[in-house]
Parts: sequence; C-alpha cells; structure tokens
Amino acid sequence: MTTFAEHWPEYASEGLGLGLFMLSACSFGTLLAHPESPVVRLIRNPTVLRVLMGLAMGSTSAALVYSRLGKRSGAHMNPSTTLTFLRLGKVQPLDALFYIAAQFLGAILGVGIARIVLGMWLAHPAVDYVVTLPGRYGYWWAFLGEIAITFLLMSVVLRVANTPKLNRYTGLCAALLVMIYISIEAPISGMSMNPARTFGSAFSAANWTAIWIYFTAPPLGMLMAAEFYVRSRGQALVLCAKLHHDNFERCIFRCNFPT
Repeated sequence: MTTFAEHWPEYASEGLGLGLFMLSACSFGTLLAHPESPVVRLIRNPTVLRVLMGLAMGSTSAALVYSRLGKRSGAHMNPSTTLTFLRLGKVQPLDALFYIAAQFLGAILGVGIARIVLGMWLAHPAVDYVVTLPGRYGYWWAFLGEIAITFLLMSVVLRVANTPKLNRYTGLCAALLVMIYISIEAPISGMSMNPARTFGSAFSAANWTAIWIYFTAPPLGMLMAAEFYVRSRGQALVLCAKLHHDNFERCIFRCNFPT
C-alpha cells in the first residue's frame, strides 16, 4: 500500500475536515432548533433561524476550505466531489477510495463526538442528529432538489477553481452557495449534497428514511455538471482536484495548475 503510506496525511485531513463540519452542524443545529435553546426562544421565526443556520454552516465551510486541513487535502469533504474529480481524471482510483472512506469515517465520528458532548439535546426530535430528510413536497422533489443544487455547486466550483486568477475564491463561492441552499432549499430536500454527511447523521439517529436520495442525487448532479463542463470547455481545462490550490501544501493529484 505505497499510496496509503505516502498520502495518509491527506486522507486524515479530509476525514478530520468533514468530522469538524459535522460537529459544527450538530452544534449549530442544536442551538438553532432545540425548543429550549435561548436563541430559539428569542427568535421564533423558522425562516430567520434557517438563515442563521445557513450563515453558520457557510462560514464553517469557508473556514475549513482555507484551513491547513483543507489546503492539504483539497477540501472535498464529500464523496460526490471526489467521484467527480475521479471521473475528470484528476484523482487516482486508490486515492479516491481512501478519500471516500475517510469522509464517511469522519462524518460518523463527528456526529458521535457531538452526541457525547450534547447528549439528549442532540437527540431531541426537533434536532434529531441533524438528519437530512425530504420536505413536505415529497421524495421526488427532494431528489430533483439535490440534483439541482449539486449541479450548480459543481458547475461553479469547476469554473472558479480552474481559473487561476479566481482559484483563491473557490471556497468563498462554495460557502456562499451552502449558505443560500440552507436558507432556501433545505425545506425541499434537507440540503445534504453529501452522502457521507447524510450517513453520519443517519448512523447516530438510526434514521435511514429516503437514504437512497442522498446516495444517488448528489453524485448524479455533480457528474452531470462535470460532463457539461468537459463538453463546453474541454477536459484539458480541469487543472486540479483541489478547491484551493494556491497554497504551500503539497498536491497529490494529477495537477496541471500553473506554478
């Protein structure tokens, strides 16, 4: 396992990144959803609370992309993202396998640590381990919603990340979309975009409702965006699999980014 021996710091960074994201999601989810939370008692408008959750998780996403962990791993933090860059020829198959394994493990551990710290607050039905579930419009609207938001996210990531002058802003663009999606789209699909993120919550909550949506729609949406990008701009213009390449951390991908 030469690949694992050489690249394990990237795998560990990737797992820790998603673990921290899930810890943040559980913490802010409890603060902004539990009926006994002082914030919920003060702000009873669910739309305002959802916007605050969007701000919190968008900020978390940006912080992780620009952290040393994110700079090292490339900050995929999502199996759908890793699979897309595998399709685009930027990630070696073994690296993709270990990245995805680290993402799932990180998500499970992140929610598990939050469960120890927050206890019954996180288990309360109003929070329910921040599981992602279809909204009142049903499963198929949730499926279509997940495809739409992941298609747009990956389209933006590919165009910004592969423009050298704009690459440094990729994390900010992705974080802005996360904020908007949670604020607007969450009532439709629960706003997952991420099979590992959904699995981490479902594992602790033992709630596997419509899990198929979150394992199929996000990869499908991102792969569709990749196909559209390749057909419109060409695969040669996919420079790297890192969201934020302009840093001093090593790059383990098949990288054509200008030095």
